[in-house]
Order: sequence, then C-alpha cells, then structure tokens
Amino acid sequence: MNSRIKKGLGRGLSSLIGETKIETKTNKLSLGEIVPNKYQPRKNFDEENLIDLTNSIKERGVIQPIIVRKSDTDNSKYEIIAGERRWLAARKAGLHDIPVVVTEADNLKSLEFAIVENVQRHDLNPLEEAQGYKRLIDEFSYDQEKVSKFIGKSRSYITNALRLLNLPSEVLRLIEEKKITSGHAKILVGLDNALFLANKIVEKKMSVRQSENFVKLFKSKPSALKHPKDPNIKNLEKSISEKIGLNVIIKNTKKNKGTITLSYHDINQLNKIIDIIKANY
Repeated sequence: MNSRIKKGLGRGLSSLIGETKIETKTNKLSLGEIVPNKYQPRKNFDEENLIDLTNSIKERGVIQPIIVRKSDTDNSKYEIIAGERRWLAARKAGLHDIPVVVTEADNLKSLEFAIVENVQRHDLNPLEEAQGYKRLIDEFSYDQEKVSKFIGKSRSYITNALRLLNLPSEVLRLIEEKKITSGHAKILVGLDNALFLANKIVEKKMSVRQSENFVKLFKSKPSALKHPKDPNIKNLEKSISEKIGLNVIIKNTKKNKGTITLSYHDINQLNKIIDIIKANY
C-alpha cells in the first residue's frame, strides 16, 4: 500500500487524479455497466437536489464525465470513483449511457477520491464525514495525523469529528435527521445523559450557544466508589439519569436496602428535582 500522504483538500480532486493513471479520452458506458463505489462515505443524497440535477440532465445531458475504475469483483463492471450523484440522476433522467473517464485506482485511492470529492463540496453530513475518516484509520492504517494532512484539516478537527461516533445511536440518528448539528453534538460527547439532553435541545429548538449553557446545568462529577458496582445497578443508574437528566447514584446493600442520591450543583438543578417530584407525586 502506498504510504505517502496526499494533501487532498489542499490541492483538490485534480491532485489525486494527477497521481493516478487515468485515460485522457472520455468514453461512454451504459448505466448498467456501472456500479456504486463501495467506499462511498455518503449514505444519503438530498432528494430535492437530485431532482434538480435530473431535470438539468434531461435538458443538457451529463456535461462533466464521472470517474470510474474496473470493478475488482466483476470484470464486466466499472465502479464509480467520483460522480455517483450524476450517475443516479442520469438513471432517473432515463439515459442509457453516460460519459466516463477510466482510472486505475486501488481501494485506498477509491476511498480517498470519494472523501475528497464529498468534503470539498460539503456534501457529507458530520457522521458520514467521520465514518469516512474512520475507514481510513481502520481499513488502511492511517492515524489521525495522517488523515488531517490528507484532508487539509487540523488534527483537533479530525479528533472532534471522530468523537461524534461515540454518541448513543439515538443521538446519531438526530444528527442524520438534521434535528441537531455537529455543534450541538460535540457538546454532548462523553455525557451519560446525552440522549436526554439531545431530546431537550430538539424540543426547545436551542441554538448551540443556548445548548452549551443548558448542558452546564446538568454536568456533574461521578462519585468515586470504593468497590465495583453491580452492573445491574449501574444500568439502572444510567437509565434513570437519561430520563431525568441528573446524575444518579444508587447504593444498595446485600439486604437490598440503600439510598438513591440525585446530585445537584446549583439552585436550578435543585428546582428541577423539586419539579420532578411535584410532577410525579
């Protein structure tokens, strides 16, 4: 595998093409001969934009060729390197073939092409972008420093992007559905009550700044325990914490007696506990 670092966004997609054997002549392939890029980080295509592109192609055809490589799983097929949206729109427009240029690219190059094209055009949502970086790390032995140089972003940018993937799946779904932004999500990383807070942010339609102030009310330091806690008790603490948005500690004895502690650190959190009790009893 080629270990050279390519400054993808610094020089752009044309830079990657320049480092790859590519035919200068534009060919045409039938749409049925072409398959999507298995390394495409983008999972969702904006339907409205796709319709606009389809209508444009119906009138003018496909002006810019897509870039393809020979499929490594089916010799009769070509795999898209860049231009999947044009290929999808051409199919919707009822075209039978599409202009292409053919490149010789391995799997790493294919993923690099796809990431650079989408990040340059801001086509990826924050999760797709982070998952693309993670694939470079997991499947092609990149480290975060190498990813940052390739993408042309700071190391901290890559680190923060990857941290989003540690959020609960329900919170990740809110990002995918564009109910919260990556700015909101970064505030929630590492919090036990992330889902509760995310739902409140959506419910109250908070800005990122409002969310930062809101989350500060619910942050609390976990108490140090002398002995390992029963996993069932820990799960119960987490479940209650997610429901009410406060740090919860349960101390249970062998005789199944004990205490439940709701931690508060200011008057606002105390009032929240009082409101919860009044609302339920």
